[in-house]
Amino acid sequence: MKRFSATIAATLLPVAAFAHPGHVDHANPLIDGLTHPVSGGDHLLAMLALGLLAAQMGGRAIWALPVTFVGSMIAGGLLADGAPLAGVEPMILASVVILGVLVAMAMRLPMVALLPMAAVFGAAHGWAHGAEGPAQGAGLYAAGFAAATMALHLLGIVLGRAARGAMALRWLGGATSVAGLALVVAG
Repeated sequence: MKRFSATIAATLLPVAAFAHPGHVDHANPLIDGLTHPVSGGDHLLAMLALGLLAAQMGGRAIWALPVTFVGSMIAGGLLADGAPLAGVEPMILASVVILGVLVAMAMRLPMVALLPMAAVFGAAHGWAHGAEGPAQGAGLYAAGFAAATMALHLLGIVLGRAARGAMALRWLGGATSVAGLALVVAG
């Protein structure tokens, strides 16, 4: 169990060091959208953490949290329309830390609290994606980042389900939070 958690933590921490390299080249909006969530440590960690939380909660959270996040992310991306917004990056970093802490502490918040939180975090991530996205091919770009995000949520759910026992899952959440804090300090 500890070995599994340590392996995941060691895998995630180096990603935290390069939160946002120049990764949108606008040559292919779909590819840009697919790579955006996986090329920044902040997005990658938040998406995985939401999947871990969904796995930990179980029941309808398995589908409701990812669908809410992705739907709000698409809306945030459309609202951004290529314009940055102050406060988006701190919100994204907060999403990594908070989602990781919820998993690490095995907090069982009601869905009435989790769904709005997932929506706010999703909108912030979407705004960041939309602000960096292309003017031409915005629909393909949005489809790409939505598909990549859902895949990362599913990976988090699989990791959460594969964790041997509640403590391993909590370790994964803790590792995510620590990586998020590393991003905060590095930023």
